[in-house]
Amino acid sequence: MSNINQNVAEQFIQYLNEEDFDKAESCLDPDFKFIGVLGTREKASVYMKDMRQMKFKYQIIKTFTADEDTCLWYTIDMGNKTVEASGWYQIIEGKIHSFKVLFDPRPLLNDQ
Repeated sequence: MSNINQNVAEQFIQYLNEEDFDKAESCLDPDFKFIGVLGTREKASVYMKDMRQMKFKYQIIKTFTADEDTCLWYTIDMGNKTVEASGWYQIIEGKIHSFKVLFDPRPLLNDQ
């Protein structure tokens, strides 16, 4: 099962990188929840609305899986800044149910 979970998380990232936002959203449970350093989002459609505007690009460095969890270590190119981050994806029945991202936000906050 963990290989399936890994593939769903990695496929989601690939779709985001390709800007195929409809396919990316199809990887998410409709009641998806995002928890981030700078905010949260409830519902897949709300989260994907933001992603369509931001168009971040991801480079996966390492993938870890355990049971229904997949953790990706990656860089996120946010346009004018690139940060290293870790994303924890909880996958239930082949869909990403929740996602939590951790990174140091200081480079985004006026280079503090």
